[in-house]
Amino acid sequence: MKKFFFTFCILLIYGCTQVQQKKQSSTIETKIESVEKKKSFPKLEPNWYNVAFLIMNGTYNTEFTAPFDIFQHTQYRKNIKQMNVFTVANTDRFITTFEGVKIIPDYNYVKDSLPRIDILVIPSAEHHLDTDLDDTVMIDFVKQVDKKAMFMTSHCDGAFVLAKAGVLDSVVSTTFPSDVDQMRSKFPNLDIREKVLFVHDKKYITSAGGAKSFEAALYLCEYLYGAEITKLLAEGLVIDWNLKNVPHLVIDKQK
Repeated sequence: MKKFFFTFCILLIYGCTQVQQKKQSSTIETKIESVEKKKSFPKLEPNWYNVAFLIMNGTYNTEFTAPFDIFQHTQYRKNIKQMNVFTVANTDRFITTFEGVKIIPDYNYVKDSLPRIDILVIPSAEHHLDTDLDDTVMIDFVKQVDKKAMFMTSHCDGAFVLAKAGVLDSVVSTTFPSDVDQMRSKFPNLDIREKVLFVHDKKYITSAGGAKSFEAALYLCEYLYGAEITKLLAEGLVIDWNLKNVPHLVIDKQK
């Protein structure tokens, strides 16, 4: 009898715990949905560059946060055309990066009215080598942005998305070092270089990614603002910046 009573108590406690966990999970989901329903768009300063970051599930933190940090810090420099930075995705719900960080996108490119995009940044994501390339809605979005954007940039395997969109057909590019051969195999007509951290050809800047995404972003700032301003941006993030020390390739700069 005592054994039965003990077992009953254990089952009762377990059942209560499960109910409590379900309630907590439901509460979290409700809070997330509440945030999503109260969506508000970021305030964009007029006459600044608009920089959009294309994110999706599996986006890698570094390729996203490195250029985001650099471009966002232009807001603290005076006498330059600063940058509005924001994210775009194909959903209003949060996306989860490869490392597990949850981000609620600023704009849903499927249904929102988007601001002008001067610079598109494509960080690498987990499935940029396979299933993401079958996302015709995303690829079409990239094609549309390319028509009017001043710069189209990628980090690591984000170059595969640009390649799939067909915008790298007449320019030189690069990607994550160990994926160069795969990119050449998938897009045999492209001129893909290795042993450089980034390539700038016309309005396209492709980088090897990883921590070197900082360098590619700083290069674009130096191109737009000059060496002095860029050095200050780098110092603000404790980065020792000197373009001469960075292996890169500039083919055809386009003002």
